[in-house]
Amino acid sequence: MATINFLLQSKNNPANIYVRLSDGRKIDVKTKTNFIIDPADWSDVKQRPKNLKNAALKNLDYDLQELRTNLLNYYNKSAEEKNLNWLKNFLNPVVEKEIPKDLIGYFDYYLKERENELNHRTVLKIKVVQNKLKLFQKEKKTIYLVKDVNDKFKKDFEKYNIDKGYSQNTILSNIKEIKGVCYHASKKGLEINSELATIKTAQKKAVSIYLTFDELEKIEKTDLKIKELQDARDWLIISCYSGQRVSDFMRFKKEMIRTQGKVKLIEFTQQKTGKIMTLPLHPKVLAILEKRKGNFPDATTDPKYNIAIKNVCKKAKLNELVYGGKNDPKTNRKVFKEYPKHELVTSHIGRRSFATNFYGKIPTSLLISATGHSTEQMFLIYIGKSNSDKAIQLADYF
Repeated sequence: MATINFLLQSKNNPANIYVRLSDGRKIDVKTKTNFIIDPADWSDVKQRPKNLKNAALKNLDYDLQELRTNLLNYYNKSAEEKNLNWLKNFLNPVVEKEIPKDLIGYFDYYLKERENELNHRTVLKIKVVQNKLKLFQKEKKTIYLVKDVNDKFKKDFEKYNIDKGYSQNTILSNIKEIKGVCYHASKKGLEINSELATIKTAQKKAVSIYLTFDELEKIEKTDLKIKELQDARDWLIISCYSGQRVSDFMRFKKEMIRTQGKVKLIEFTQQKTGKIMTLPLHPKVLAILEKRKGNFPDATTDPKYNIAIKNVCKKAKLNELVYGGKNDPKTNRKVFKEYPKHELVTSHIGRRSFATNFYGKIPTSLLISATGHSTEQMFLIYIGKSNSDKAIQLADYF
């Protein structure tokens, strides 16, 4: 039979009152309760307050006896494994917070629920959408619930974004995030709108800026005197012949390289996706390593790299006017018009150049394996290709 005792473990005032539950060899655990007392007012022998004429001590004694009764009943009825955590949970039960039903509140809940699954970049992307929703709500003077995300919500949110100067593809990405959060809420038992599955928004063909093989050759042959530009030029060539994001290729080290037969391979984990990658090193990359005695260029920060490769391409005279978008620092929105090509060069151009230049020359499945895209459709959208492009490519085999 279970025995429940109360005791003090300190002479300090106030002292915590501890509870000990034992039942032969089955269990013997002890933890502090939420009650305190002056040790001078406590009877170790009777395991209760001494002066029960004092109203406060009398109430404390009543609470302790009620705790004893409730704990004994719970012990006898509980089918859970009984241990110290079981006792602590009984004394301080975990109160599950109600799942928020408002859209912005659920974004916080969603991020907390998936904090061990989402990488840093994805979390930032979701928070950007959440902050945009806060501004949208403020303008509309409306608190949107998860179940309010319907076609009207989509049209209002879309118009709000267009008025603020956001691109159609940015709006599409935002709506996809909102739908994903709503579907998560549905799995948690919240009501979602019946129109959610049918919400769609048109995607515009992305402006695809890339460096051709001829332009890459011009860049290779450009005489550069400054070491920072030489490093940036070599990183740019490496990115255009490896197809990786700056967050990945800027971490390349010679220790990542291994030889299998006659092939030099580099192994790394993509920072954004977590995918483990094994890539063969292109002869252009091997030439850079040979020139540098097996080492990659010195790493730098994204902002410095972006400025440096613009300067590299300017010195290579990539001045052709091309249509593209540049960020306006005043509005923090992209302005689309014709610019000299070197002004549109960013760290992402290497990955896009690799995918575009080798499309049709290397099987698409192998290109996707190298870039890490999840599907062929995503890959084709990325390089600005359509189903008709695939049909024309197929015709070349006839």
